[in-house]
Amino acid sequence: MDDTVPVDPDVVDLGILMEWMDSKGLGSGPISDAITLPGGTQNILLRFSRSGHDYVLRRPPVHKRSNSDQTMRRESRILAALAGTPVPHPGLIAAEPDETVIGAAFYLMEAVEGFIPGAGMPRLHAGDPRIRYQMGMSFVDAVVALGEVDHEAVGLSDFGHPDGYLERQVPRWRSHLESYSRLDGYAGPDIPHLKEVGDWLEANRPATFQPGLIHGDYHLGNVMFSNDGPEVSAVVDWELATVGDPLVDLGLVMAMWPDAGIGSALISIEPWDGFPTIDQLVERYRVGSSRDLSMIEWYGVLACFKTGIILEGTHARAMGGKAPMDIGDMLHSVTVALFERAVAIIAGLT
Repeated sequence: MDDTVPVDPDVVDLGILMEWMDSKGLGSGPISDAITLPGGTQNILLRFSRSGHDYVLRRPPVHKRSNSDQTMRRESRILAALAGTPVPHPGLIAAEPDETVIGAAFYLMEAVEGFIPGAGMPRLHAGDPRIRYQMGMSFVDAVVALGEVDHEAVGLSDFGHPDGYLERQVPRWRSHLESYSRLDGYAGPDIPHLKEVGDWLEANRPATFQPGLIHGDYHLGNVMFSNDGPEVSAVVDWELATVGDPLVDLGLVMAMWPDAGIGSALISIEPWDGFPTIDQLVERYRVGSSRDLSMIEWYGVLACFKTGIILEGTHARAMGGKAPMDIGDMLHSVTVALFERAVAIIAGLT
C-alpha cells in the first residue's frame, strides 16, 4: 500500500498523531499503510505502521456520545491492568486521555493477528471439527482467566461498583425498557413472559458473589482466534468492562451461544458442527474457575432478560421510523426467543 494513503483528518490527523508519537518515543518518520479496520460500529479502529512497527489506534466515532472519551480512558486503563495476566488481550502501547490532541481521547495498542469467526474461518478451522471444539474451550478459558484476575492487585479496585451489583440488574433493565415508551410510534413491549421472568430473577437472586472483572459483552463477535490454531489470540471491545459478578459473562455465553438457535441469528458461523455444547462450556468454566456455579442458571436467565430488552430497543426505534423495520422485526423475534429460553431454563429447575 502507498505510504500516502489518505485518512480522513476528521478521524485522525496523521501529522498531529506523528508529533504525539514523537513525544512518546514511538518511532520516527512517516506513518504508512494506514487503513480503517472494518467491523467497528461504535468506535473507530485505525491500523498503521511506523518505523517497522504495526499499531492499532482506537478512538470514539467522529460524532461522539456524551461518555465516549471516558469510555476510551476506561478501556486503556483495563488493557494496561491486564498486562502480565493470562487474559488474552491487545497489549496497550500508549494512551492519551486528553481529547484536545486529535479531538477525542484515544489509545494505541498492539496489532493482533487473528480472525473473528463470524467473518469467516481459515481453512484449518473450517476443515476440522476438533479444532472448532478446542476453539470453544479456549473461548471459555479466556473468560475464566478474566474472572480470576485480582482486580484490586492490578489497580482496579475503583473500576466499578460491586456493592449491590446483582440487586441493581432487574430494576435497571426494567427502567431501560420503560424508557422506550418515549419513542413515537412504539406501543410498548409485546414480549411474552416479561413480568414472569423479571419476578423470578428478583425472587431467586444469589445472596452473595465474589467480585471480579467483567468484560460485559462477551460473545464470539468480540474474540479473535489465532490463524494457526484454536487459541484465543485476543478479547476485544472492552467498553462495557467493569467490576461486578464475573458469572454475568458466562450467563451471556449461555444465552447467546449459536447452537441453541438464538445467537446464530446475530452471529453466523459456518461450519458450526464440532463446537462444544452449552453444557460443555459451563463444565469447562466450572473446572477452571474458583467460583461457585451452583446458581449458574440464574445468570443465564438474567442474560436472556437483559439482552432481550437491549435488542427490543432497535425494534422500538424501528417502529418510530428511526431504524430499518426489517432489522427491528428480526431483533424483536430474537428478543421473544430469548424470553422463551429464559422460561425453559426456569422450567428445567423445577
